[in-house]
Amino acid sequence: MSKLKGRGATENTLSERFSSSTRMEDGDWMDLLTLVDGEAAAPATSVTIEKPRAIIARNSSPDIGFDQSINAYRGCEHGCIYCYARPTHAWHDLSPGLDFETKLFAKPDAAVLLSAELQKRTYVVKPIAMGTNTDPYQPIERDWHITRQCIEVLAECRHPLFITTKSDRVLRDIDLLSRMARDGLVAVGISVTTLDPAVARTLEPRAPHPERRIAAIARLADAGIPVHACVSPIIPAITDHEIETIVARVAAAGARGVFWIPVRLPHEVAPLFRAWLDEYYPDRAAKVMNIIRDMRGGRDNDSRFGNRMRGQGVWAELIRTRFNKARARAGLDGERVALRTDLFRPPAGDQYRLL
Repeated sequence: MSKLKGRGATENTLSERFSSSTRMEDGDWMDLLTLVDGEAAAPATSVTIEKPRAIIARNSSPDIGFDQSINAYRGCEHGCIYCYARPTHAWHDLSPGLDFETKLFAKPDAAVLLSAELQKRTYVVKPIAMGTNTDPYQPIERDWHITRQCIEVLAECRHPLFITTKSDRVLRDIDLLSRMARDGLVAVGISVTTLDPAVARTLEPRAPHPERRIAAIARLADAGIPVHACVSPIIPAITDHEIETIVARVAAAGARGVFWIPVRLPHEVAPLFRAWLDEYYPDRAAKVMNIIRDMRGGRDNDSRFGNRMRGQGVWAELIRTRFNKARARAGLDGERVALRTDLFRPPAGDQYRLL
């Protein structure tokens, strides 16, 4: 398949990995299983309503710094070619390629389900993360408002919340977030993968322009909302030369911290990424994959707990050293903001609050 304007994947191949006898479960899939219950014409985006029975997903991975998460959507129109969540679409007999970007699922009952779960006597208050699987502020949030509805519930309950996004649409909810920030209840992470708009147009084709993300960091910081930047993923020979510049820019904008993860290519993401390289960077495709394999123990991906977020070998250590030096020069540390859990109160109208 030839490249499609405004889309990330160049392929739309179905996966055959999901029969009960062949399903593979490793570090990546243990997370995903808990996080999810001429030029050709670009395919249009469709949205299917999904009605889950619960909205809070639990995760016990040692590599992830949260226990609970909410995903308002499945699939993501941003179309980031490296997205580790792409393989989840295969559970619906859809392709992790273009289907993941165009055949989306929305959960309009999310806020109602969230309120019900927070009312349970057995509920234990821990920070909830949004943006762990697909972006809570992807373009369809403009019409569906599911993310905002969930934040409204959490704000009312004074419940701690982490948000990760690569969209400046988060600024729409600055009224709620600034109120939560005054009580130490929220922190936001903005993903800045590259500052080069030409790279971003193919790497993350429907995500906001890099400068809009930098501006969003500044706006959030000015509003008193703790914000950090995620320089992730770092792709060798594609974006790694920007490390120092990105760190300096996000620090100047007001980010309190900055983090990074080397590119990860679990399962179907690897062939999609290879096809993307062949389409857009044929001059260095082999070099990029050779470096990635060097960081992943000779494989396209290393999904073992403790390794997948860090990488190994000379190249991973070189990137880590450069990143740490850039972070130190910018006066940033690697500590996440600690959110309060002692202010929680069940949603209004809950009988539990009367007892």
